[in-house]
Amino acid sequence: MKNYLNFETDIKNLEIEIEKLKDPYNQDGLSEVDTKKISETQKEIDNKLKEIYSNLDSWQTTLVARHEDRPKANFFINNLFEDFIPLSGDRFYGEDKSVLAGFARFNEKSVLVIGQEKGDSLETRIERNFGMMRPEGYRKTIRLMKLANKFNIPIISFIDTPGAYPGVGAEERGQAEAIAKSIECCMELNVPTFAIVIGEGGSGGAIALASSNKVIMLENAIYSVISPEGCATILWRDPKRTLDAAKAMKLSSRDLLELKVIDEIIPEPVGGAHRDRDLTLDNVRESINKNLNEFENMTREEVLNHRKNKFLTIGRNKGFVSQLDDLSTLSMKKNKINIFIESFIKSKINVGISIATILLASYLIFFFIERHNNF
Repeated sequence: MKNYLNFETDIKNLEIEIEKLKDPYNQDGLSEVDTKKISETQKEIDNKLKEIYSNLDSWQTTLVARHEDRPKANFFINNLFEDFIPLSGDRFYGEDKSVLAGFARFNEKSVLVIGQEKGDSLETRIERNFGMMRPEGYRKTIRLMKLANKFNIPIISFIDTPGAYPGVGAEERGQAEAIAKSIECCMELNVPTFAIVIGEGGSGGAIALASSNKVIMLENAIYSVISPEGCATILWRDPKRTLDAAKAMKLSSRDLLELKVIDEIIPEPVGGAHRDRDLTLDNVRESINKNLNEFENMTREEVLNHRKNKFLTIGRNKGFVSQLDDLSTLSMKKNKINIFIESFIKSKINVGISIATILLASYLIFFFIERHNNF
């Protein structure tokens, strides 16, 4: 059974109609299938989908990103990679089933694959904790990222989470520290890292794995510091103002690409990734292949500098960076008072060094003269 969003009512009615037309044993009794009518109705559905999905607002995009039938991390891992070997446990506490992680092959190249998995049925969603990772999940990924770094293996992460799990147990086991350590680990890696936001990219739970050389989003995915409902509750004390919150946060892929927070948008089929999973799979495969080839000939130091420079330039036109293309020029803008104080201190230090040098030289000369006179 297909699931429809609240703005897809017209499409739902047309698809119900087309199903009836395809069934020769409909309520009117045995009848001939009207292929011409079916073709016309299908064309009407396609036009409706184009009309709706070319004009989605930020809240509607959020609903598409959360769609029940949207392909999850497990789907991409099973269909994009070969010889996937899942690895478990953080070697401290236990296993977190909300994140899949392991080594695999992509186009005969070894890669580390990490995927935040929401699950696609009630049972699996509960088992996967709806994609909300606990501290042991982040510590598991840190362990594996360090292992991949040791053997020079690229890392591909699939991001799909409403956020890190906020439960009491998770907080007691150091949720905030685990997220911070994960971000630190991502930023220190010397291997190419790619993060693909396939659904929701929520808060620190997402950025803990998305501090990558390339942050890529599916066209109808979202990436934000908080959910629109949470934002609306905090700012306006009204969780119903989700559209205002979604617009203000600029959480859509187009907005984030314009702000240069992300690097690439992977196009989706008309109507969302769930309407044509094979086409979505092909588009993701092409993007991964292109980005792996881009970093293939970079040295480990160049990969690290690429990631560092990427994050240093986000949100900056002039600011602390005088030349955006060359971040070796990174320097604080100083006012005249600070410049005077620094130059004064520097001159005092230089004078002190000069006096100390003169005194030391005088002492050595006096010492040698005295020694010579004694002989």
